[in-house]
Amino acid sequence: MTESSRDGVQSWTESMSARDRIRAVAESLREPRSVNWISEQADAAWSTTNEELQDLVDQGQLRRVEAGETTHYQPDYTRLLFEEIRTLIEENTREELRSELAAITEEIEEWQATYDVETWEDLEQSLADGDLASAELRERRDVIAFWRENEEDRRLIKHALELYSDVEAAREQMTDVADRATS
Repeated sequence: MTESSRDGVQSWTESMSARDRIRAVAESLREPRSVNWISEQADAAWSTTNEELQDLVDQGQLRRVEAGETTHYQPDYTRLLFEEIRTLIEENTREELRSELAAITEEIEEWQATYDVETWEDLEQSLADGDLASAELRERRDVIAFWRENEEDRRLIKHALELYSDVEAAREQMTDVADRATS
């Protein structure tokens, strides 16, 4: 038993299969990466990585991108977008989504008033002010990160609200079909 296992903490090579590690790395990609890079990050054999990446492409979870003589892989960002929207709809009521949207808007308005700016980009420009202490610079950088995250969340929530009725209708239709099949 390794020392980390004795302490109750396992490395991911001990707690996840090679294929699970490959999927975890592939799902976290922010830019196209090669089989070699993914294999190294996942601590998995090249052949296993190549096979798993091909399976993920076949399932529509990854896209293959040709970069010169090298093949790279990246997530299907369109699919990820719709999965996030679907999850928001399935895990939240309309009212919960509306409340979260209001909370995000309120927080952004507070930042606008506090820093006398309209956008996170304006706040970012203020970082160049030579009069700011290091603590204030760190605080503003943190606010910029939260602001950007809030804007992304707001965008997703708006999409979820726009599609809520359509997804509910599709779910209802699936339930009706399933009920008829079992009757």
